[in-house]
This record gives sequence, structure tokens and C-alpha cells, in this order.
Amino acid sequence: MNETIKVKHPKGLTFLFLSEMWERFGYYLMIGIFTLYLKDVKAGFSMTEAESADLYGTFIALVFLTPFLGGLIADRYLGYAKSIILGGLLMGVGYCMMAVHSLPILYLSMTLVIIGNGFFKPNISTLLGNIYSTPEYSDKKDEGYNIFYMGINIGAFICNFFGAALYIMLGWGYAFIAAGVGMFIGVAIFMYGMKHYRAFDIKKGVKEGDMSFLKIVLVILVPSVIAGVIGWVLPTKLIGHALVGSASTDAFIFACVPVIYFYGSLLAKADKDEKRPIAALLTIFAVVILFWAVFKQNGTALTTWADRYTDRHLQNPVAEKTFSKLNFSQNFTYSKDSIPLYDNAFRIQKKDGIVLKEYNYPTYFKNIPANKLPAEGGKVELWATNLSQSINPAWVILLTPLVVAFFTWLRNRNREPSTATKIAFGLFISALSVLVMIGAVYSGSNGAEKVSVLWLVAGYGVITIGELFLSPMGLSLVSKLSPVRITSLMMGGWFLATSIGNKLSGVLATLWDTYENKANFFWVNFSLLLFSAVIAFFLLKWLNGIMEEKGIK
Repeated sequence: MNETIKVKHPKGLTFLFLSEMWERFGYYLMIGIFTLYLKDVKAGFSMTEAESADLYGTFIALVFLTPFLGGLIADRYLGYAKSIILGGLLMGVGYCMMAVHSLPILYLSMTLVIIGNGFFKPNISTLLGNIYSTPEYSDKKDEGYNIFYMGINIGAFICNFFGAALYIMLGWGYAFIAAGVGMFIGVAIFMYGMKHYRAFDIKKGVKEGDMSFLKIVLVILVPSVIAGVIGWVLPTKLIGHALVGSASTDAFIFACVPVIYFYGSLLAKADKDEKRPIAALLTIFAVVILFWAVFKQNGTALTTWADRYTDRHLQNPVAEKTFSKLNFSQNFTYSKDSIPLYDNAFRIQKKDGIVLKEYNYPTYFKNIPANKLPAEGGKVELWATNLSQSINPAWVILLTPLVVAFFTWLRNRNREPSTATKIAFGLFISALSVLVMIGAVYSGSNGAEKVSVLWLVAGYGVITIGELFLSPMGLSLVSKLSPVRITSLMMGGWFLATSIGNKLSGVLATLWDTYENKANFFWVNFSLLLFSAVIAFFLLKWLNGIMEEKGIK
């Protein structure tokens, strides 16, 4: 792979690839255990499914909302390299602080990660696009983003094994510290490779007619904060409950309005030759929101499915011995003890905020058929739940070379679809993946019996194809179509769309416990993705026309 990068791609790709790989190692290690930690009755915060999903959704939404500001500051003042380094250090400190078991410290840690990602995420993607801006490499930009995307997923794949071993052996805190260490390694690699992209680290400055930074703070950011506070307080005061699920969701929705207004003002005030490209990008941003709303349930609903509804018993002696030795699994004894009380749908039972207890067998055995239960006092080895988070990145690593080769083969025959067309197909393929999970629900008689992990493997496999058609293509499209002076700002817009989708994923996941038939939960997800795909195909002719005007695919 390194040889491929050296021969066909700019040298800076190797260092950006490795920097992003380690940054994602830290982020996905943390995300992989986040809701499990929140719901842990003994060492976590004993949150319900809805409580953990709401906090998770708000967190990952804000993580992808701050690139709006980070992209703007980098474009005008700091430049990309300084922003990336600052963001990486803030995230590393935030991950390490999560090792302190305290809800206020957790919120402070999350804030550092949110701010840090705002500086890191849009600017490393923009810098990657810049090193492909020369004639020698411009036709390989899509391929470069696909390779870069594989770096993200190598980090996301390996991190969960470290996370599992550390929280099993030493506790949650050490796993969070490992996430911080990974982030610091990423920053060090980025700094080491500076000579390969220093020339592309160009501040765009302020163009005549652009809003000043002070004006943006006063007109956009301050109103966002005020709107968020209003959204948090007002609905509850006026009508006695939140408008959409929870106070945090209301606050997020209110806070997004001024930021969305800002992007609308960019379109309204743009020069004539910039209006259509900006309009095309804003349309793409809107269309992909529902993709993220479904895809980002990997850390909530799909982790719950892996934990409660998937057969995690290692029955192969070699696998059992290997996983046990590497601390990728935990040993459970089939004997009664005092345990947290869950109902038959695995909803934790509380009274006055206190988790109720019962004298029973471990919760894992609740939906194991009687003829498959171990003997009294028997032991089973169960692989760690967070390892299911490595299925998607494993598929990305396996499928990226195939997808890249497929599009290269089409390009050599002048039949490669446009970037917008790839995104539309990505949405449709992603919708098909949800049908796999509907099949899993029926296979397990709606949770009455645990099902094979192969259902998750298949579901993640299909949505990964959709992801590879959509996510790296979105980054590439922003780099290609954005007016040069606001490239990083428009990259922030892509992450704003991701942010809104992430929050919606949390909203959808909070409803998990309200569906008696879990198939209906997935049918809703399928309908949302199919609707988004139909809209994308409907707009395709218009989008492709704008791209042709600009001489790009």
C-alpha cells in the first residue's frame, strides 16, 4: 500500500493517512465503549437506553458541529496545520480526562473533544484536497480520499481490541487513556510530515464582502448559544415537556438555526459564478443527513443489538482460548446472584432513579433457549460487546481497494459515474442494509432468542458499500466544488450535515425501548434512507449539470 502511495500519490498522503488513522483510533476507541460505560451499573452511570442514546447523540452531534467554526478560523487566521495540531492536543487531553469517574469531569472532557474535533476534522480533509490540487495529481483526488478513508478505518478497526482488553483487565479509565495516547501519536506523525504539505497550508484571508469574524460571533455564534439555552428551557417551562424527545435535542435544534442561516446567507450573497456550486453543495448536505441518522446508530441501537440480542458465546475451543488469553472476552458463570433488574425487552428498571435488583442468572442468559443453557454453575466465554464496532471498519479495509479498483476500471473506459451519482447510489445501498437487520429481528423472533453475529456482519457489509460510495465522495465533492476562498468553511458545512444526522441518530435510538417489535424500529430507518435516495436521484440531473459547468466529475 505504501508503495502505491509513493508511486501514484503525493508524499503527504502517507503522513495525513497515518495521522488520521491514529486520530480515529482514539475517537472510535472512545465511542466504542461510550454507551456501554454510561449504562454500566457497577462502574458507569447506570443510564437507561434512552438516557445514554440521548447523551451519545448530543455528543457526536456537537463533535461534528464545531468544524463550522474550526474551518472558518483555519481559513482566515490560523491556517490548517496549526488548527490540526491544536485540535489534536485538545482531543487527546479530553480522552484522558474521561478516565476520571465523575459526571462533571465527563462533560468537561466531552467539551474538549468537541472543540478539538472542530479544529482537526475539517482542516485535515481540506489539506488533503490541497495536496491534490496540482495537475499531476488532480485526477486522483477521489482515489486519494478513498485511501485516506481507509486510514480512518484501520484506526477504527484496531482500537476496539485495545479497548476491550484494557477495560476487561484494568477498567474503563485505562481504555479512555489509550484513546488519548493514540491521539497524541497522530499529532506527532502530522508534525513529522509537515515538509510535505507546508506549501499547501495557505490561509485564504477575508474577501471583500465577507462577514468579519467579530460579526460572525455576534450574528451567528452568540445567537446559537442563546437559541440553544432557549431551546433547553422554554419548551419545558411552557408545555411541561420537550418538543422533540429531550431538552438537549430541543437545545440542539434551536442552536442549529443561526448556523443554517449563515450558510443560507453565503448562498444569497455569493457571486454569480459561485451561487450554483454553493447551492449544489448545500443540497448534498441536506440529502445525506438521513444517511448519518441511520449509520451512526452503530454506537447505540446496533451496540445494544450486539450486547443483548447477538449470540456472543465462543464455542470454538481455539477461538475461546485465543480471545481469553488476549482479554478480548469475559467469563460468565450460570448461577444466581444479585443483578440489575431488566424486563423481557432488556429495559433496565429504576425507582426514584435507583436501579432495582433481583436474584437471578446473569442478564445475558435471559433470551437463551432452555435447551442451550449451560448446566448450573457452568461457565461461558463471551466476546466483548465493543468488538462489534470493528465489523464496519473491517469491511471498509477489505472493500476500499475493490471499490477504488472498480471506479478506476470505469474511469479508464470513460464510464465512471459523477461524484453526485455515487452519493445517490450510496444512499440506496445503505437503505438495503437495514433490510438485513429486519431479517435478524424475524430470525430471533423479535428478541426471544439470540441470533448469529453473521446478521451484524452482513448488515454492516452492505451499509459499508453504501458508505464508500457516499462518505469519501462527499469530502471529495466539497474539495472540488467549493469556491477556493471558503473551501474549509464548506467542509465545515459537510460536517454540519453530519452533526445534524448524528443528533437525529440519537433521537431515533432513544425510541428503541418504545418499539415492542424491533422490526418496526428498523422499518423506520429503511423508510428514511429510501426517501433520501429517491430525492438524491430526483436531483441528480441538476447536480450533474452544475458539476459539468465547472468542468468536474
